[in-house]
Amino acid sequence: MTRRPSVAVAVAACLVALVLGACSSDDGAAPATTAPTCAAGAPERLAVEVLDERPHDPTAFTQGLLVVDGDLYESTGQQGESTVREVDPTTGEVRRTSDLDPELFGEGLTAVGDDRLVQLTWKDGRALVWDRADLTLVDEHAYDGEGWGITTLDDGRLVMSDGSDRLAVRDPDDFAELDRWTVERSDGPADQLNELEWDGERLWANRWQTDEIVRIDPTCHRVDAVVDAAALTERAREAADPDEPIDVLNGIAHLPGTDRFLVTGKDWPVLYEVRFVPA
Repeated sequence: MTRRPSVAVAVAACLVALVLGACSSDDGAAPATTAPTCAAGAPERLAVEVLDERPHDPTAFTQGLLVVDGDLYESTGQQGESTVREVDPTTGEVRRTSDLDPELFGEGLTAVGDDRLVQLTWKDGRALVWDRADLTLVDEHAYDGEGWGITTLDDGRLVMSDGSDRLAVRDPDDFAELDRWTVERSDGPADQLNELEWDGERLWANRWQTDEIVRIDPTCHRVDAVVDAAALTERAREAADPDEPIDVLNGIAHLPGTDRFLVTGKDWPVLYEVRFVPA
């Protein structure tokens, strides 16, 4: 017959378990997990500091933006006009481009591994896999629901938005959903999450049809900072041709190894290099 440990041994074992965050009173029970400690206060308020202004194709309905090995890649939308392209990050010149099938509406874009790009489609449930070297279509994955923004974490997992306050975590190999996060915010809504970007520590997302860019803690799934980018949108509007009005802010690309980002919008004639600073 199995003997229960003595009280002294049990207390000592429980103390050790407490240190590990997993003490249980039942023999053989699974260790309890300890939830991360997350600050519940209002998010930090940030503003945009513009460091540089660069040309951007004013006909590009920007959906996704990212920098890989110094090269800028962009996904554009609209049925019959959607593309994936490599762009000179300084001059805005389109170096190479591939058109999507006319029935597809291109959405977010991210890099996977050393040589692939993954591009979402809006309502088609197809994630297109492109060879980064020549922008040829090499594979695709299926998914349920809408595709908006996508980014890649340091461990290779993908995080995808669908315009709500929920984010899906996906396997980069087969696009299977591994987890689903609900983003919380103490001072306002956290829905309309669109273009996503990972900077090595935090997720950044623009909220569609607003001038807000939110920073999301990936452990707590909480908005911990909010950028008011209204001044940037107004600056882009002033730079545009009055006969060709701009659309909403959309497109955030972190510059690796720095605290800077490239930011643009749909049909914006400019691409801004910025830093997010205390308001």
